[in-house]
Amino acid sequence: MILYNLFKTKKLSIGDTYKGGKIAYIDNTGLHGFVAAESDQSVAIQWGNYRRESVGAIGADIGTGYVNTNKVLKSVSGTTVNYAAATARSYHGGGYDDWYLPSKDELNELYINQALIGKFHKFFYWSSTEFSEDSAWMQFFSNGIQFSYTKSGTYYVRAVRAF
Repeated sequence: MILYNLFKTKKLSIGDTYKGGKIAYIDNTGLHGFVAAESDQSVAIQWGNYRRESVGAIGADIGTGYVNTNKVLKSVSGTTVNYAAATARSYHGGGYDDWYLPSKDELNELYINQALIGKFHKFFYWSSTEFSEDSAWMQFFSNGIQFSYTKSGTYYVRAVRAF
């Protein structure tokens, strides 16, 4: 998939630096997609302030991570950034303040394109998608397997933002 920038002078592709990160996904229209931060925001952080309740962050599709992140942020009181969604949102790469924790399917695009995006560890990364009241989806970047795990586990975070 190829996307042209506003001046149509350079074809943009997955892995190119663009809008504060590296292009991780471009939709079928070639006009929209998302970029990934160029490095991890955390290497060992919980999914959320652990409580046995769902926050309604169930969107798994591409384009649902931002809404999921907002639901997690709304459910947590205080200003702590000691959990995955808040850590992703507090990132300001490229001067942008609309970063979020990717949904399950968005995270899978990061896995698929990790060689072009760069700087991933062969470990577990959180998605913003809940599985149940006490677990959320994550992905192992060594083999691509996605599975749910307790929200109190501490794993990697890589923020994304839409364009």
